Amino acid sequence: MDLTEKAQGILRGNDRGGYTLPTKGLYPYQWNWDSAFAAWGFATFDADRGWQELETLMSGQWEDGMIPHILFHRPDPGYFPGPDVWQGRGPIPSSGISQPPVAASFMAKMLAMDPTGEARARAMWPALKRWHRWFMDWRLDRGAVCVTHPWEAGRDNAPDWDGAMRAIDADDVGEYTRRDTSHVDPAMRPTKYDYDRYLKLVQIGVSVGWDHEKLREINPFRVADPTMTFTLLRAQRDLAAMGRRFGEDVSEIEEWIAVLEDGAETLWNPEIGGYDSRDVRAGRFNGVLSNASMLCWYAGINDARALPALERMLAAAEYGLASYDPEAEGFESLRYWRGPTWPIMNYLVGSGLEEQGLDGPAARIRRDTARLMEAHGFAEYYDPHTSAPAGGGSFTWTAAVWLGWAGHAPQHQQGAA
Repeated sequence: MDLTEKAQGILRGNDRGGYTLPTKGLYPYQWNWDSAFAAWGFATFDADRGWQELETLMSGQWEDGMIPHILFHRPDPGYFPGPDVWQGRGPIPSSGISQPPVAASFMAKMLAMDPTGEARARAMWPALKRWHRWFMDWRLDRGAVCVTHPWEAGRDNAPDWDGAMRAIDADDVGEYTRRDTSHVDPAMRPTKYDYDRYLKLVQIGVSVGWDHEKLREINPFRVADPTMTFTLLRAQRDLAAMGRRFGEDVSEIEEWIAVLEDGAETLWNPEIGGYDSRDVRAGRFNGVLSNASMLCWYAGINDARALPALERMLAAAEYGLASYDPEAEGFESLRYWRGPTWPIMNYLVGSGLEEQGLDGPAARIRRDTARLMEAHGFAEYYDPHTSAPAGGGSFTWTAAVWLGWAGHAPQHQQGAA
């Protein structure tokens, strides 16, 4: 069986009838940005199933427009924290936070792949606009998009959050039993110190019924984040382009794009020569160079200032783009978002570089991503020095990256001699 067949088999195996698990055991529900990757992966061989994935994701939208980061479609006692802990208030049991808004961008890709899906895309467009408006209403600081929980960024234990996490008093969080470390080596997962604070932030949200206006005042964790800012900026561009095709008024979205472009500049930290996260409560940069710092090209910002840091990070690793600067203190090559290389981020950065005409680093990232999968299959993430697979196995979004990107040459190279 070749890798494409294996990748398709992973998506089929993780399919739960309308939504896809990231992987069995470790993640037994529908995760927001994982699901968008899954939809794109399905679209390469089953367009109808790809559209269904996005439609199921949209079905969990809250009345205020938010689309949660987890939808708990079926009870699973093996996962913690579950819906009883989160107490979300949407139409489907859910978490109370969101995740990087990549769905509109993947919907645009799927529409290009399957123009017959236009009616389905058109039907979802208003819901996506409502979600994007929710970010603009509740998550901005000086035009950059903030996260209110590390899980919201999708980069759970990234060094970006260390300072803000230290400001959280989690002494009264109570007893709990984690499930993730029974599926994966604890050395590859966030620490108990981290987890106590993750749960404390959930408890704070529950205490005000996930009222975003109240949370904006009382939540000790509010960090302006490159991941969120750049993915939303890209998603707004894609949403506007689809809106024009559908005959929609996109003037409001164009205004949002201008705001986010200005906001992105507030994340530029000249001291590290890269885009950085900002601790809004403390009023300072976090001094973290990461793979998220390199999402500017994906967002449509062709910033030559960011190239030296990208080239240095690529030179410091053997395989793709590490999640944290390999030369920085505290780098850990196998601990989740504190060092490993992630195919999903390699895709977002690499495809952005391709779109901006930066073929050299783009080709390096694409080639390295393919090498990882060819050597070790479809793991959650990999050691950027040794290529060792880590985290969960048979991972949906990794398989999707192979199907949609890493498993073939760039379009302009296909058919070349």
